[in-house]
Amino acid sequence: MLARQPAAQERHATIAGFAPVLPRSASRIVPTLSDFDYLLPEDLIAQTPLAERSASRLLAVDPGALVDAHVRDLAQWLHPGDLLVFNDTRVMHARLYGSKSSGGQVEVLIERLTGTHEALAQVRASKTPRPGGRIRIEDAFDVEVLGRDGEFFRLKSLTTEPLQLLIERHGRLPLPPYIDRSAADADEQRYQTVFARENGSVAAPTAGLHFDEALLAALDAHGVRQARVTLHVGAGTFQPVRVDDLSQHRMHSERYWLPEDTVRAIADTRAAGKRVVAVGTTSLRCLESAALACGDAPLHACSGDTRLFVTPGFRFRVVDTLLTNFHLPRSTLLMLVSAFAGSARIRAAYAHAIAQRYRFFSYGDAMLLDRDDAAPG
Repeated sequence: MLARQPAAQERHATIAGFAPVLPRSASRIVPTLSDFDYLLPEDLIAQTPLAERSASRLLAVDPGALVDAHVRDLAQWLHPGDLLVFNDTRVMHARLYGSKSSGGQVEVLIERLTGTHEALAQVRASKTPRPGGRIRIEDAFDVEVLGRDGEFFRLKSLTTEPLQLLIERHGRLPLPPYIDRSAADADEQRYQTVFARENGSVAAPTAGLHFDEALLAALDAHGVRQARVTLHVGAGTFQPVRVDDLSQHRMHSERYWLPEDTVRAIADTRAAGKRVVAVGTTSLRCLESAALACGDAPLHACSGDTRLFVTPGFRFRVVDTLLTNFHLPRSTLLMLVSAFAGSARIRAAYAHAIAQRYRFFSYGDAMLLDRDDAAPG
């Protein structure tokens, strides 16, 4: 159970007091896409960050109750010796604008750097670019279209300067599609975590956005340990699931790294009987992907590409507790948290969050979940 020292101002509500908002058929054993739908008032989608990172609200989801708190109070919900695992990826200036040699306007969203001068990217244009075609980017440099790789285009910059440097200099921060505005100067800081260091994502690991230096120091003073992993978030994180039969859905690929010092920290945490707390679904996907890659062997340092798709019934091997934001209807991330904490508990938590007007998605509020291995899908 989540450790806590409830403050007088907290609101308590039993899970039984809320009606499900995610429709579910009792006669259906295998979940389908419609099981992960809910109605969200548009004005609850956070368009801007709060003035203070850790001022976001925190919904602590206990097995029998929902408790309203704030992220700045996180130490009250963690034990000394627990291990927080952060994703230290950094968001690239991945959105670029340009024109084809034929004159048509183009929008490019870099998905992944694949070499010093090459990348995979989404390309939006009035006519599909063809192999051998050139695009002038931001009136600053040219790229050649090498071909297609599934849904992405393979691009090669036609300059000696590394493409990563060109992107950072001429590109723009790619805010999520549900934020109805262009990136502002403040987003350059606030849509990055304070511990971001490994450049390569097109979206922020949003649960990490709640942490500032003061909160990290308070958690350290409380005896909560910290470790890092890297998972570069792809644009596919915003793509809707388009098939009702979830077994037919194919996840986008994301690159991850699990370092040796984090493996040791996890082993020490386990030996002490404490909890591994993933900060965000990206940290969880990294840790659980690594565990699957290790097979029957003990967890060890590794890296690779993951297409891990977590749905109810998944067996978690590493993560005990999850700090996460509220996720889009019908999304793979909503399926993941339902698998982690149990669908009924998540339905109740989302109903409560909507009723209490929590802020949703990237710049929104957070929830804290313990794993429930006994929960039905």
